[in-house]
Amino acid sequence: MTIDKETVEKVAHLARLELSETEKEDMIQDMSKILDFMAKLNELDTTGVEPLVYMTEGANILREDVVKQQITHEEALENAPKHDENYFLVAKVIEK
Repeated sequence: MTIDKETVEKVAHLARLELSETEKEDMIQDMSKILDFMAKLNELDTTGVEPLVYMTEGANILREDVVKQQITHEEALENAPKHDENYFLVAKVIEK
């Protein structure tokens, strides 16, 4: 696959990027280098190589999920910039 100006413009559009002509030329070179590197990787014989899923063989040790009260309701509201006796007060973001 070759990278041309149209390909760079399409990728830039999908990524919502505005590129100057100089940047487009630089991207053509950079993307071509990436594809060349991928082609080199495809030359390797990987038959018999198991896919790597995890870097280590250790398993995750998970704690049991237990619900418990860490702070009181009043303590939670203490550092809030705005609150009433029960709730945090925040700016309205949805109009009816």
